Amino acid sequence: MRYFPIFVDTQNQHTLVVGAGEVAARKIELLLKTEASIDVIAPYACDTVKQYAEQGRIRLLLRPFEDSDIQQQTLIFVATDNPTLNAHIHQLASEKGIMVNVVDNTPLCRFITPAIVDRSPIVIALSSGGSAPVLLRYIRQKLETVIPHGISQLGNLFEQFRNRVKAAFNNVDDRRAFWEEIMEGQIAEHAMHGQSTKAEQGLIEKLTQAESNASTGSTKGAVYLIGAGPGDPELLTFKALRLMQKADVVVYDRLVSKDILEMTRRDAEKVYVGKAKSNHTLPQGDINQLLVERALAGQRVVRLKGGDPFIFGRGGEEIETLFEHGIDFQVVPGITAATGAASYSGIPLTHRDHAQSVVFATGHLKDNSIDLDWPALAQKNQTIVFYMGLAGLKIISDQLIQHGMPSDMPIALVQSATCESQRVVTGTLNDIVEKAEASELKPPTLIIVGTVVNLHEQLKWF
Repeated sequence: MRYFPIFVDTQNQHTLVVGAGEVAARKIELLLKTEASIDVIAPYACDTVKQYAEQGRIRLLLRPFEDSDIQQQTLIFVATDNPTLNAHIHQLASEKGIMVNVVDNTPLCRFITPAIVDRSPIVIALSSGGSAPVLLRYIRQKLETVIPHGISQLGNLFEQFRNRVKAAFNNVDDRRAFWEEIMEGQIAEHAMHGQSTKAEQGLIEKLTQAESNASTGSTKGAVYLIGAGPGDPELLTFKALRLMQKADVVVYDRLVSKDILEMTRRDAEKVYVGKAKSNHTLPQGDINQLLVERALAGQRVVRLKGGDPFIFGRGGEEIETLFEHGIDFQVVPGITAATGAASYSGIPLTHRDHAQSVVFATGHLKDNSIDLDWPALAQKNQTIVFYMGLAGLKIISDQLIQHGMPSDMPIALVQSATCESQRVVTGTLNDIVEKAEASELKPPTLIIVGTVVNLHEQLKWF
């Protein structure tokens, strides 16, 4: 991130605009939304700038720029058609540590102006670092359509009650939980539809109730078991993303991608409890206890699990523990690795001409063996998906062949499914071990067995 986004306090500050053409007028229009005083210097001015001056909204000086004009300025915008003058002003301002922006000349900018979605006091600033202005404009248009104009009224309500809420709750997590409850309820709807009196009355009632609960120590936490999917952050559900943004603490596994972890609330505490082969950062029983302790402390705990919590994710064990302790919980399903790997590798798990059923099985080694019902797995017209089976690939291949599956049965290994690093290696039960070793595949790798694998070359798209 080359450009660090900040918001500058413009109250009682001086801003200089050098140039008074239509380009300068667009910058002045933005500055007029702030509380800064605005000086505009140029030998001539367009009608728009003259109109602002006649209205008393700016001070217009119709003369050439002088070096002394930069004194006492906080921000300087340069919008002239004279490259030499532009570079000179940039140099002067930089030497004195004054923030300067030369319009449409990024190398001469000590700051850049973002695209703005204005719902004051809520203001959203967007930037591409000057590299993609058309894309930026497109994103801004999208945001304009989905962010209600009434959000400004909600912002005013929050501002009005901010100090009272801060005084009522010493804990920042409690304050956050209170405001989030307000945002998701009828009070916010009243505010955004201009019903300020109803909104204020409702907020006062909620605040009084919350203060009473806080005094009796009845604040309760909750746990959200969320399936993070196989890796691609765009496969998250809307509900998962909403709850991830509410977390006070995030407990996450090894298979949760960095991109998905970035989508959790930025200031939430992150606790890694990942498991790898022969390396358990935290035993499952300790993870269960951790969830209980954090929830009993009043925190909202997001338990992020790769894939789906209820498919080889041990989510059932975790919520049994939560239930025993009377802790509120929600389970948010995720796209399991099997469906993600199948879709992104072009291998349909079922197909009229190939497979009428699909079975999910664990290939996890225990005492150098895999205890499965092999005769039930080695059936015709059936797709088998093995989770955690890379280390036991030879056992899987040998057992399927021994129980009647043809040695030339197609098999696919999908590493890091749905991620940019996804790799697919195909072969047969007879040669897949050798191919896997040659390819140096690493976990997480999913195994798909069945004639549907033959469709991979035709249907792959990722």
